[in-house]
Amino acid sequence: MATPYQDRKIPAPTLNEGDAPYFEGAAQGKLMTKYCNDCKKYHHFPRPMCPHCHSTNTEWREAKGTGTVYSVSVTRAAGPVPYALAYVTLDEGPTMITNIVDCDLDTIQIGQKVKVTFKPTDDPKVLVPMFKPA
Repeated sequence: MATPYQDRKIPAPTLNEGDAPYFEGAAQGKLMTKYCNDCKKYHHFPRPMCPHCHSTNTEWREAKGTGTVYSVSVTRAAGPVPYALAYVTLDEGPTMITNIVDCDLDTIQIGQKVKVTFKPTDDPKVLVPMFKPA
């Protein structure tokens, strides 16, 4: 059974202190993530302290925007249209929760290569990163 992707209304996220670079990057078509200058590891979700070594010597860096599906679930009953909720492991290393879009949702597979795309929210100035098959 095919489950084609359908656009759905996405509420604009509530911004936390320090989130601005992430969403400013998204508005420019860039996937931003945090990088620790001490342990040399990327991390997501963005936060000021590195979860690996607890350093505050972190900075924003643009990610390649490519990764691999780690886990996926197609939700058909949670709203007016089905959607795919997934964990994607970025090529830089961290894993993020996201949606897989712009494809037949029943064809998404664990291990599949994906690339970032940006979807509008109900605030036209705020885009959110999601992923589609590469």
